[in-house]
Amino acid sequence: MDRVALRGLKARGHHGVFEHERREGQDFFVDLVLGLDTAPAAATDDLTRTVHYGVVAEEVTAVVEGEPVDLIETLAQRIADQVLGHDLVQEVEVTVHKPQAPITVPFTDVSVTITRRRP
Repeated sequence: MDRVALRGLKARGHHGVFEHERREGQDFFVDLVLGLDTAPAAATDDLTRTVHYGVVAEEVTAVVEGEPVDLIETLAQRIADQVLGHDLVQEVEVTVHKPQAPITVPFTDVSVTITRRRP
């Protein structure tokens, strides 16, 4: 299976279990690795035979900016479900980064990574 990767998609969301996270929002970053067969697109040079990563980026941004959830695990699942809605995508790895998580000790990043496949 071939891979198409999008890294560092940035969107502002209002996710988290604390009231101030929901009220003020914060930046989230998303990395995606999509698994699909790119051979038909490569052979024909036809965008319709692959996944349009610009469209995927816009859809993922809309999910992050959309309805708030408590957990980034839930957000990652919603993103995976959205991406797997593209017929050609057979698998997706989603990493959601929350670099402004409410942690009381110094840290660089908090992230959750999930992998989902079509049945």
